[in-house]
Amino acid sequence: MVRNAPLAATTWFRVGGAADTLVRPADAEDIVTLLRGLDDTTPLTIIGAASNLVIRDGGIPGVTIRLARGFGDIAIEADAIVAGAAALDVTVAETAAAHALGGLEFLVGIPGTIGGAVAMNAGAYGTEIKDVLDWAEVATREGVLRLSGTDLRFAYRRAELPLRAVVTRARLRATPGDQAAIAHRLNEIRAAREATQPVRARTGGSTFKNPPGAKKAWELIDAAGCRGLRMGAAQVSEKHCNFLINTGGATAAEIEALGEDVRARVRAATGIDLEWEIKRIGRPA
Repeated sequence: MVRNAPLAATTWFRVGGAADTLVRPADAEDIVTLLRGLDDTTPLTIIGAASNLVIRDGGIPGVTIRLARGFGDIAIEADAIVAGAAALDVTVAETAAAHALGGLEFLVGIPGTIGGAVAMNAGAYGTEIKDVLDWAEVATREGVLRLSGTDLRFAYRRAELPLRAVVTRARLRATPGDQAAIAHRLNEIRAAREATQPVRARTGGSTFKNPPGAKKAWELIDAAGCRGLRMGAAQVSEKHCNFLINTGGATAAEIEALGEDVRARVRAATGIDLEWEIKRIGRPA
């Protein structure tokens, strides 16, 4: 347990304040014990790779749980991968491919961890977690529960977890197949992402959810004239305008304000209210 723990360097945007109290549990039982001892009024935040996240400049109140060592194991089964919540999506995709298991290639296009992917029903290239999840285990005050996809009531970029639950591991269905073909699809997705997204920039992945309708968020943002728009050191990516980037020295406030400016411009141009996909947490400075 660390008090006033700096977090900016651990986030993909490289911005944000400190956690009032940071806990790195060793295993699921550690989390259960922590939750049982936590007062209901104490704010609780769970972070993984901090890829799809803006931590505001004033830091995170209460207790922050960060899953790392102890939650990164990946086990191979005949028709599935069982992965810890801290396992990187890309690592799970690559591990599956190395064992000639198909159907999980889409994960190579998602920055972040399996825990976060389950919690937000992450998806890319036509597949979402809901399409492959067999079960997820979550730590709660009552103990560790195993929940099915039906239990989680998946929707677009959303899952319904029990109150104060922490995803600890998940079983993802896969299909045995031709290793070369699976590797080829993996490389196709990786190349497409490299070609179309600012993967080497300080960014947080897709900023806004695709709204209902034919046009995607990036098309609406582009049509509203926001490609390359700047606020301080925060910028709408020239390469893919549903990505915000920290060009160097941006604050969390600049990134969030730029996102809100984009939302306002799209709303004015189209009447569509874009919804944030990136989570914004903590206190303003």
